[in-house]
Amino acid sequence: MHPLAEAGFRTIAYDRWGYGKSDPRPQLSMPRFDDDQYDLLALMSRLNLEQASLVGHSDGATIALYFAAAHPERVVSLVTIAAHIYMEAKMQAGIWGVRQMFQNDDEFLRRFQRLHGEKYQQVFDNWFYGWTKAEHLSWDMRPVLGQIRCPALVIQGLEDEHATPQHAQDLAAALPEAELWLLPQVGHMLPRDAARAFNKRLVEFLGQNRSELCLVKS
Repeated sequence: MHPLAEAGFRTIAYDRWGYGKSDPRPQLSMPRFDDDQYDLLALMSRLNLEQASLVGHSDGATIALYFAAAHPERVVSLVTIAAHIYMEAKMQAGIWGVRQMFQNDDEFLRRFQRLHGEKYQQVFDNWFYGWTKAEHLSWDMRPVLGQIRCPALVIQGLEDEHATPQHAQDLAAALPEAELWLLPQVGHMLPRDAARAFNKRLVEFLGQNRSELCLVKS
C-alpha cells in the first residue's frame, strides 16, 4: 500500500468476510465467490466509488476477474497476481501442500493465527474444503473473461506452487486487453518475495489508467 499511496493513489485494502478482523463466515461461495462480488460492490457503493482499479492476489484475483466481468463499467484497470481461472493438477497439489504446512509447520500456523485470530481454523477449513469439493474439479471461468473490457496486467511467478505458467498465459490470452508478466524464481507469494520489482511495475501500470484504487485481498 505504501508505494501506491506515495504515487498519489487513494488506496483501500479490506478484509474479505471471514478473513482477518472481519466476522466469522460459515462457508465460502466458491468457486464463483458470489458473496465476495456482492460485498465488493457494496463496499464501492458505500465509499461512493463509481469506478476503481482492482488489484487481487490468488483467490482475490479470481474475485476481481469475476467482478470486472459482471461490472465492466465499474473497473478502470485490473491487476491479477497468481489468479485461479480453472482447476489444474498443480493447483490441487498446492492445496494439499498448504494443508501439510497448516498441520505440521508451527511458524506457518503462528502467522495464520496472527492474521485471523480465534477463527483461524474455520478460515482454513472454509478454504481447503471449498477448493477440494469434487464438483469444483471441472470449474473453468474462461468463458466469462471475454466480458472484461478494461486493460489488465496478469502477473505470476514461474515457480508458483499452485499453477503452471500456462495458467497465466491462458488468462492473458482470454482477456481482450492484457499484458503478461511472468517472474522467474518467484512463487505464489510474489508481492512479498519480489516486492521491489512488483511495486515498481504495479505503480507504472496503474499510472497509465488513473482512478480511485481498491485493493482486493487474497
